[in-house]
Amino acid sequence: MLNQYPLWKYVLLFVVLFVSSIYALPNLFGEDPAVQISHRTKVLLEEDKLAVEQIVSAKGLSIISTELEQGRLLVRFSDTQAQLAAAETLKETLDKQYLIALNLAPATPGWLRALNAAPMYLGLDLRGGVHFLMEVDMVAAVKRLEESLLSDMRTYLREEKIRYRGVRRDDQGLHINFRESADLELAAEKLPRKFKDLVFIDNVDTLTITAELTEAAVRNEKKSALQQNIITLRNRVNELGVAEPVIQQQGDSRIVVQLPGIQDTAGAKKILGATATLEFRMTEGTRSDWVDAKDNGRTPLNSILYYERNGDPVLLNRRVIVTGDQIIDAASTIDGQNGTPAVSVRLNGKGADKMGDTTRENLGKPMAVVFIENKIETKKVGDTITKNRTTTKEVINVATIQGQFSARFQITGLESQEARDLALLLRAGSLRAPVEIIEERTVGPSLGRDNIEKGFMSVVIGFCLVLIFMAVYYKGFGLIANIALTANLVIIIAVLSLLQATLTLPGIAGIVLTVGMAVDANVLIFERIKEEIRNGNSPQASIHSGYEKAFSTITDANVTTLLAAIVLFTLGTGPVKGFAITLSIGIITSMFTAIVGTRSIVNWLYGNRDFKKLSI
Repeated sequence: MLNQYPLWKYVLLFVVLFVSSIYALPNLFGEDPAVQISHRTKVLLEEDKLAVEQIVSAKGLSIISTELEQGRLLVRFSDTQAQLAAAETLKETLDKQYLIALNLAPATPGWLRALNAAPMYLGLDLRGGVHFLMEVDMVAAVKRLEESLLSDMRTYLREEKIRYRGVRRDDQGLHINFRESADLELAAEKLPRKFKDLVFIDNVDTLTITAELTEAAVRNEKKSALQQNIITLRNRVNELGVAEPVIQQQGDSRIVVQLPGIQDTAGAKKILGATATLEFRMTEGTRSDWVDAKDNGRTPLNSILYYERNGDPVLLNRRVIVTGDQIIDAASTIDGQNGTPAVSVRLNGKGADKMGDTTRENLGKPMAVVFIENKIETKKVGDTITKNRTTTKEVINVATIQGQFSARFQITGLESQEARDLALLLRAGSLRAPVEIIEERTVGPSLGRDNIEKGFMSVVIGFCLVLIFMAVYYKGFGLIANIALTANLVIIIAVLSLLQATLTLPGIAGIVLTVGMAVDANVLIFERIKEEIRNGNSPQASIHSGYEKAFSTITDANVTTLLAAIVLFTLGTGPVKGFAITLSIGIITSMFTAIVGTRSIVNWLYGNRDFKKLSI
C-alpha cells in the first residue's frame, strides 16, 4: 500500500532521536566555576586531593565537589568569588611545581558523563579570552641554520687540517676564503660529501668557495621552525596554566593562539612572544684587557666583546659551552648565600658533559652567562611596511668557577620577576625562530555572556517565526514540519556535542541559517502535494507523488549548498570554518528530518486511513 513505512524505519528514527536527545542534554546544565590543578613532573594522587581540600576548607571556602581525573584535580565552586579566592590561596600554599588554572567546568550530571556526554566548547567570542595571530620570522630561521652550518664547517675544516683564511656569511650565502689553491681544491672535494644541504661553487681566481642552501633544505627548515614554535608555544601556555587553549597552524608561517579566560593581554604577549635564551661562555683576558678592547675597538682573535647590564665590557670566548636548548628544567628560587633572586638550572646529558669538562679544566677562572633576546619591530612608512630585527645580548652574570659542576647549578644577577619569567621560558624551551604578534583580540567575560544571550535569542526568534509561518500557512502539515524542525535542532546540537566542536558566533549564524533552510524541503514537498490535489489526484496518491517528485529537487538544492559549505571549510580560516561546519551538519540533518522524519509522521497519521481532504 501507498504511504506506509516498515517497522525498522520507525525504530531507526526513534533511536536517532533518543540518542540525540541524550547527547544534547549536557548543554542545558551550564557550568561551574572551578580551579584546575596539575603538576609539572608527576601525576596527582588521592593524597594530593585530600591536601587541596584541607587548604581550601581552612580558608572557609565551600567546595561543591573535587574530581581526580587523568592525574589532574578539578575543584568546583558555587560562585566565581570562591573560585578566585581558592586559586589565590593554592598558588600561595602549594609548591611552585603545581600549575593552578581557572576553569569553567561543565555541570553535567554523573550519569550523562558516564555515557561520555559532554557539552559543546564555547569559542573566545562566547566565553571571553585572548586571541593572538603570530607570524614566524622565516628569514631568521634560515639565518639560524646558515650560522649553525657555518660553525660546523669551521670545525670540520680544522679537523681535516684544511687551512683557510676566514669563513663569513652574508645575504648571498656562506663564503670560505683560502690562501692556497691546493687547500681550496681539497675543501671543494670534501665539503659536499659532509654538508649535503648546501650547494658549493668554487672560484679559483678569488680562492673562494661559496655555499648556498638547497631549496629542499630551506623548505624543511621553515617547516621545522613552524612546528617547533608550535610545540614551544604549547609548552609556554601550559606553564601559564590556561585551561582548554587552542594553538594551531595557519598557512605556511602563522600560528593562532587562543587563551580562554585570560584577560592580561600584556602578560600573555610577553611570555608567548619572548625569544629569550642563554649562552654560557668562558671569559678571555683580564678586566684591564676588557677595558682596552672597549677603548681601542680591537678584540683578540678568539674573543667577542660583550657588555654587562651596568655597561662594563667583558671579553668572552667565541666557543659556546652550553645553550638554552640544552636546559631541560629551570625554576626561580632564592640564592642561599646572599638572598637574591636566582634561577636553578638542570641540563641534559650532552650539556652536563660539556659543562662538567669545562668546569674541571677551568677551576678558578671566570665564566659568564649571556642573556640573548630577539625582537621584531614593524614600522609602516606610507604604504611600505618594514621589519627591523634586533638582537640584544648582555652579560647577566660573571662568576669564578669554585669547583666542578655539570647537570645542576644556579644563575644569579636577575631581578625577581625576571628570574620567574626566565625560568618559565627555559622550562618551555626557546623558540626556533622569532615570532611577531600581528593581530590580537581581547573578549571580556561580560561581552562573551552578552554574545551568548544575543545568539541564543536570534535562534529562538528565527525558530519561532518559522514555526508560526508553517503552522498558519500549511496547517496540520505545517505542525508536522515544526516537529521535524525541532528534532533537527536537537540533532545538530547533539552532533556538535559528540564531535566536541567549538561553538562560535559564526557557528550560531550557521545554525540560524539552517533553521530557515530546514523547512525548504518541506515547503517543496507540501507545494507538490497541493499541486497533485489540484490536478484531481486522491490524497494518498498526492502524498506519495509529492514526496517522490520533490526528492530530486531537494537533493540538488542541498548538495549544491553542501558543496559551497565544503569550499568555505577548505579555504576559510577560523570563524569561516565554524560557520561552514554548523551549516554542513545542518544541511545533512535537515534532509534526514524533512524527508524521513516528516514522511514517517505523515505515514503514521494518514497511511492506514481513507480520507477525502488533507489539512494542508
